[in-house]
Amino acid sequence: MTSKDEQIRAAIVEQAAEWLVANDEEPLAARESVALAAWLKASPVHVEEFLGVSVVARDLRKAAADQEYSVDAVVARARAEDDSPVQPLWPRLITPVRSVSSRGWLTAAAATMAVIVVVSLGFWSPWEVRPVAPVPVSVGTTALHFETRHGEQLSRRLADNSVLHLNTDSAVTIRFGKTQRLVILTSGQADFEVAHEPDRAFRVFAGSAEVVAIGTKFDVRLQDDSTVVTVIEGRVAVEPSPVSETRRANTNHAPRYVEVGADQQIRVAADEWPATPTIVDAQRTTSWLRHEIVFDHEPLERVAAEFNRYAPKPIEIATPALRTLEISGVFATDDSEAFIAFLRRLKGVRVEVAATHIRVSQQ
Repeated sequence: MTSKDEQIRAAIVEQAAEWLVANDEEPLAARESVALAAWLKASPVHVEEFLGVSVVARDLRKAAADQEYSVDAVVARARAEDDSPVQPLWPRLITPVRSVSSRGWLTAAAATMAVIVVVSLGFWSPWEVRPVAPVPVSVGTTALHFETRHGEQLSRRLADNSVLHLNTDSAVTIRFGKTQRLVILTSGQADFEVAHEPDRAFRVFAGSAEVVAIGTKFDVRLQDDSTVVTVIEGRVAVEPSPVSETRRANTNHAPRYVEVGADQQIRVAADEWPATPTIVDAQRTTSWLRHEIVFDHEPLERVAAEFNRYAPKPIEIATPALRTLEISGVFATDDSEAFIAFLRRLKGVRVEVAATHIRVSQQ
């Protein structure tokens, strides 16, 4: 195994340990469960290392329960054996998992583990058709994971000179190989400025959609029941994800993909294909890149929902009649106070700011 392989393995082991600790402290929330399922399906190596770390954790728990192997007993024995060199714990724990003698049972166990974990999370799909793992973790492949918390945004220039912009409450995993560049958006919204590489396509998997681009700028947003793709520059090819039931049911009756050009948007739902692109103002759609929210005669309910993606206190509309009140304006994503002041200037609207929420009602 080369040093590059070892670095990749070490990174995967660290990720597996983080997932195990997170799940051990308390049950994962729905969004984290989706992210864990995507991470496990991304490569059999992920499942292998997750299983290995789980076995180590199990054995440590058993050992901790045995007085012979309690911390005090082990430390006492170590102090008594002055001629015994101190050995790093983590490499010794990992070594048995990767030994040649254990490879056979580990492969079978890893496959079983994959089925158990993915089915328990509700994201079962056959390994043969998984879209998120066409490139195995090997030399020449770089795996990165970025995520943002509520109200945060992030921008990163990637190894191929592409630029990633991540919106609030979003998570993405990126894997660059020799023949293709793969991105898995597991939550939220991301904008991509793709560096032109004709021999290495840029592919994004997001919910029910797959987006393929060579050199372009586009935005992908995951919503409750669909994936929305907006093109700012260039063109992309959009099709249902390979694991979509719609794709399998309509393979012989619908086009494989739909081309989407600049200032066009397409919405891909699991039960609707083909979809038709619509004309949009892409700069307005991606105003979040400028830390802005732009509305033109939009209902207050939709405006509040968009603000709630960033605001520390959620906006609650207590009066149903106000939900359809049309709002126009340009607001900063990080300045909810200005938006509250704007609402207070509206005739017949009362705004109450509490410790945990903002209540909007009719006077």
